[in-house]
Amino acid sequence: MRKAEITRKTKETEITLSLSLDGGERKIDTGIGFFDHMLNSFAVHGGFGLTLECKGDLEVDGHHTVEDCGIVLGQALAQCLGDKAGIARFGQAFVPMDEALGFCALDISGRPYLVFDAPMPQPMCGQYDTCLTVEFMRALAVNAGLTLHLKAEYGDNAHHITEALYKALARALRQAVAVTGGGVLSAKGVL
Repeated sequence: MRKAEITRKTKETEITLSLSLDGGERKIDTGIGFFDHMLNSFAVHGGFGLTLECKGDLEVDGHHTVEDCGIVLGQALAQCLGDKAGIARFGQAFVPMDEALGFCALDISGRPYLVFDAPMPQPMCGQYDTCLTVEFMRALAVNAGLTLHLKAEYGDNAHHITEALYKALARALRQAVAVTGGGVLSAKGVL
């Protein structure tokens, strides 16, 4: 299957998303340019097809838009993977971005957990509040059932740190969703 389409409408956001783990069209419009750039980088470096349109209450701020996109992307990922049979399950990646270095390790475990260690030296990247990176990652981890560890090893520029983290996430996820064949990679036989 490895494809999912989800629509979610609340009083704060209206989101339509299509995800293909095996590539495809990429078109993203959230109304927050820097966030669009991060999601596009995520799709490119993960090798994913991703179309996402979000109309959010940006007159308030970007929080609901960013968090709700994480929720929907997490739900789509979980739907794409079903019972998680035949995938590598684990992934990890270091990604440099100029002076910054980001790291991600993840397990498609069905046990959502986030460890996030990435201080941001600047509060904004364009219209994107850098404190929203952790909100996106938490929403993604909870809704996809990921054990997700993200760390900025170092960096002076919030743009570079954030981009390194999104790309590291993409590359680690690309490893974890790789088709290996066989059953569920768990001694319990189920995730």
